[in-house]
Amino acid sequence: MIKCIAVDDEPLALQIIKQYCEKITFLQLEKIFTNPDEANAFLQQNSIDLIFLDIQMPDINGVQFYKNLPNKPLVIFTTAFKDYAVDGFNVDAVDYLLKPFEYNRFLKAVYKAKEYLEFLSSQEMQLSSIYVKVNYEMMKINLKDIDLIEALDDYIKIHIKPMPVLTLMTLKLMQEKLPAKEFARVHRSYIIPIQKIEKFSKNKIIVAGKEIPIGSSYADIYDKLISLSQQ
Repeated sequence: MIKCIAVDDEPLALQIIKQYCEKITFLQLEKIFTNPDEANAFLQQNSIDLIFLDIQMPDINGVQFYKNLPNKPLVIFTTAFKDYAVDGFNVDAVDYLLKPFEYNRFLKAVYKAKEYLEFLSSQEMQLSSIYVKVNYEMMKINLKDIDLIEALDDYIKIHIKPMPVLTLMTLKLMQEKLPAKEFARVHRSYIIPIQKIEKFSKNKIIVAGKEIPIGSSYADIYDKLISLSQQ
C-alpha cells in the first residue's frame, strides 16, 4: 500500500485527487491539506510514501516547499501553469500533472511512483552485507551484525562482535553504502542501526549500550524515530 497526502490551496482540486485515489486499490490517501504549514507538521510526525503537491500556492511555491522537507517522500507536482514543469523535474519529481488532468493521466503518474517504490524496495532487500577494506583485504560485514559506526579521524570504526574493525573511509561514504531505512546518521561522528535503538530523546540515543549524542544538524532524526515508533 502506498501512503500519500495531497497539498493544494484549491479545495476542488483536492476533491478531484481524493476521488481518483479512491479508485486505486494500492493508494491510501491519509489526508488532504489546503495549508502547507499543516502538511509540513503532519509530515514531521508521519511516514508518507508520496505527495501530490500543487506548485502555485499563495504563501509558498510547492517546489520550494518540497526542497525544504528534511525527509522527502516521492512527489507528483500538480499545477495549472506548464512553465513550472522544468522546476518540478529539477527536484526529481516522479511526474508533473497539468491541470485539469483526467483520471487516466493521473493513473499513469501513480503507476510510475509505484514502480519506483518497488524498485527501491527490491534494492534494499538485496543489500544484506557490504565489503570494506581491512588490513589490505576486503572483509564482508553483515548489516544485521553492525551495532554502531563511529568516525575516528580518517578511519571509521564498525562496531561488530566479537571485536570492532577499522577501515579507511569517510562516514559520508559509508552512509551512501547503507540502506537509508535501516541506518541513520545522527551526528557528524556516528551512524546507527535504527532497529537496535534501545532508548532515545531529543538529545541522545542509546544503542548497543552506548549513549550517542544527536548533533544539531541531525535534529530531524527525533521526528523520524517518533514516526517509526508509531507504525
